[in-house]
Amino acid sequence: MPRYIAGMSGISGNILPIILAPARILRTKARRVGATDAAAVQALLPHLFATMYHAPGIGLAAPQVGVDLAVTVIDLMHEEKPAPLALINPKVITASKELASREEGCLSLPGQYAEVSRPARVTVGYQDASGEYRRIDAEGLLAACLQHEIDHLNGVLFVDHLSALKRNIILRRLAKERRHKESTPA
Repeated sequence: MPRYIAGMSGISGNILPIILAPARILRTKARRVGATDAAAVQALLPHLFATMYHAPGIGLAAPQVGVDLAVTVIDLMHEEKPAPLALINPKVITASKELASREEGCLSLPGQYAEVSRPARVTVGYQDASGEYRRIDAEGLLAACLQHEIDHLNGVLFVDHLSALKRNIILRRLAKERRHKESTPA
């Protein structure tokens, strides 16, 4: 198995621009990482983490920075301590029938939030930063974050889990804020 990043401690990387909705890449299914992508993933991971921490956010998927690879990073900073998690080719293996609702936002839809219902518990299979296959059982915030980031890799945004009315309100508000920001002199 390829090693994607040598040790997750001391992560440093460049901050990448975050792609905003409605950009096409956010609606495109990311390409599965293969053996020939090892160097690209190794180079990408530190930048994904740096960008996520700088935003600040708790998760970021490669398509959100314009990279068409099934890679995402998460850090819930449990007890204020960094706990970086890199997931390559993640996939939900099992999901509970029980749902949990939680307010979600997205770095690609800045300032927009809504209640989203998702399975309360999931098991996710993925390759870690060392290229080893892993499984993680999650509930609560971690379960929601995993599902949110895996959605990104499938071209799905959190607003797609809302009614058409709520989704359109959020997308119109985002477009209006962007137009206002672009027309206001710096």
